[in-house]
Amino acid sequence: MDATAELRSGKPIPARDRLIVALDVASAGEARALVATLGDVVTFYKLGLELFMRPGYFELVEWLGGQGKQVFVDLKFFDVPETVRGAVRGLRGRGIAFATVHGNQAILEAAGAEKGEVKILAVTVLTSLDRGDLDDLGFQCEVGALVLSRARRALAAGCDGVISSGLEAPMLKRELGERILVVTPGIRPVENRPADDQKRTVDVAQAFANGADYIVVGRPIRAAPDPRAAAEAIQSTIAASFPR
Repeated sequence: MDATAELRSGKPIPARDRLIVALDVASAGEARALVATLGDVVTFYKLGLELFMRPGYFELVEWLGGQGKQVFVDLKFFDVPETVRGAVRGLRGRGIAFATVHGNQAILEAAGAEKGEVKILAVTVLTSLDRGDLDDLGFQCEVGALVLSRARRALAAGCDGVISSGLEAPMLKRELGERILVVTPGIRPVENRPADDQKRTVDVAQAFANGADYIVVGRPIRAAPDPRAAAEAIQSTIAASFPR
């Protein structure tokens, strides 16, 4: 059974599959080059909006599948429920493991109803947002309360998990248990720089200690002098977090 099949069967997640590398690059060619550089160190990749706006997005999805990689389509579907329903339906049968959805209960329910073999992850609060940003958006509650509320609603709507900062992961696991997948972006293996747009961050070990099931890492790998070595270092930390 391949890694994607294990993921969908509910079996334990291999430690090596818990690292998802964000292919937030300017072209499919650059994405393929990075995948080739990382080789067998990385088994799981996220394809987001930047690549979606370039030629060859779904060809890249198919190519990754042919390389034995798992694929996370991070397009954060947010539209009227019937449109989201159709978009999610269009992902089925393409070998896609995860997809993201944003929005109200009707939108989440539409995605949950059409997901098939794709695991749907609801966005809670982006890791680039903090308390001040929520004030700007008109939310009169704390970040943790909003994350938990959205996670509860996502499960009720038929979603499989959430995108959440590692800071909220302990609360999610405490309140909702192992039935919710927690995928944590905004991972910073080293001290965060002031110019970085990620605000609510944790490092690799802390993310998993807090209860994350997967982490998404982009710039700390892509911008490293040796991306493969950076990915290997993260995989070593993950392996230490899940000893056999």
